[in-house]
Amino acid sequence: MSKTFHDLKIGLDDELEEQLQWLAPNYSSYHVLKKSVDARRRGEPHFVYSVEVFGEGETPPDPTIQLDKSTKKTDPVLVIGAGPAGLFAALRLLERGIPCILIERGSPAEKRIHGINRFWRYGELDPNNNVCYGEGGAGLYSDGKLITRIKSPHIPYVMQRLIECGAPEEIAYLSNPHVGSDKIRRVIPKLRKMILDLGGDIRFDTPIERLLIEKDHVVGVLTNTGESIRGQRVILAIGHSADDFFDRLHEDGIFMEGKSFAMGLRIEHPQSIINHIQYRGHADHPKLGAANYKLTYHDKETDRGIYSFCMCPGGYVLSSGTEADSLVCNGMSNYRRNSPYANAAMVVSVNFEKSFGTKDLFAGMKIRRQLELAAKAQVVVAGGTKELPAQKLTDFFEGRTGEVSKGSSPSGTIPARLDKVLGDELTAHLRKGLEQIGRKMNGFITDEAQLYGVESRTSCPLRITRDADTLQSVSHQGLYPAGEGAGYAGGITSAAVDGIKIADRIYLELNSQS
Repeated sequence: MSKTFHDLKIGLDDELEEQLQWLAPNYSSYHVLKKSVDARRRGEPHFVYSVEVFGEGETPPDPTIQLDKSTKKTDPVLVIGAGPAGLFAALRLLERGIPCILIERGSPAEKRIHGINRFWRYGELDPNNNVCYGEGGAGLYSDGKLITRIKSPHIPYVMQRLIECGAPEEIAYLSNPHVGSDKIRRVIPKLRKMILDLGGDIRFDTPIERLLIEKDHVVGVLTNTGESIRGQRVILAIGHSADDFFDRLHEDGIFMEGKSFAMGLRIEHPQSIINHIQYRGHADHPKLGAANYKLTYHDKETDRGIYSFCMCPGGYVLSSGTEADSLVCNGMSNYRRNSPYANAAMVVSVNFEKSFGTKDLFAGMKIRRQLELAAKAQVVVAGGTKELPAQKLTDFFEGRTGEVSKGSSPSGTIPARLDKVLGDELTAHLRKGLEQIGRKMNGFITDEAQLYGVESRTSCPLRITRDADTLQSVSHQGLYPAGEGAGYAGGITSAAVDGIKIADRIYLELNSQS
């Protein structure tokens, strides 16, 4: 019978197999359940494993996940958006035997990259095909981070299907799993093929004009070419940046509410600095690779949080806006995380009700837009076109303009007063949070650190409210808000899981009908 060992500490120069040989001398094979790095300052950095060990004649269980299929005939479910929520909702529906049509405003991943490269190189933005829109969603260009704080029985399904499509097997057990932006661009087309092989219908380059509604029941969608696509169930997985579509939902009376969010800047250090802060004398050990961090500070006086988000070891800072007159930044890493820079969003929490009250539904969207316009204006005033506005961290504290380095951004950089872009309130909170973090993380505050603006799309400032049981809109039957754009997820894994939850709820509905 197999044995499971938890919290096995393995030194940097030690081997897991040697300890397993001592713990289970006659083991025949083992399966890693979890692996993490413990670099806390009370000891030397080491690995921590949880492992299931099998004896002679035993084999690891088959990880294949089989699903029951629906026996009911039904019209195709319409899935709007081919980000993680939409892709996994479509895949799960088809594996359940439920037909679906997946509709995406942008292009397939292979075509999408060409438009994005032109944007980074020349500043030419395609409004329907950019870092946020297109197959794979915004996660395709945030390095395929699969870290999540949610607990869900659907997470193994997400990981297994990604592995089947070519993702590294280690994502099933690493504490900070990621695929890498270079690899995920090859994984997503295989996921698409899986959907097509199951009989799915995928329609790219097909923006949706609006929903078709009859007596508070969503019965289909109208495309930008005037085509009506009918369906009694519509999964709305439009992502956190579909501002134009949120306006149309509001016009059509779909119930939405303001949601708390966070905004700030992206900070970049030489990766070597972060390695030495985190790993100290072991910074150059070949087994450790690029170090990451997770930083938080809570301002008790104002009850505001200042924290890091989407940390990208060995990564790049990207221009990732969706409108030509504004700028947004984001970060990504390739699988090997071998860029000489480390970056992360440093953001300030914004409580929607405390900040805006309840009258203006779009107050969060408005301030987001305001910051993004201000960021672009700084670039234009400085004589730039496609560059990201940047400011040395020390200059941000002093409130001055100074020289900036090119950094990792493929769009380049241009000096800007990011403290002016954020405004007095956000700047004050961010300065205070960074100062407090710097006291705990010696070396973090340095002239070699550089800020980029603006990090405004950590999450959507709206929620398309749904019933907790049926997962349908509280105002319109047949509409299933999903993922980040609906306010029910915060990353690739949680968005994928949310799409799966909705697909399974539809399966239960169909099979409970007489």
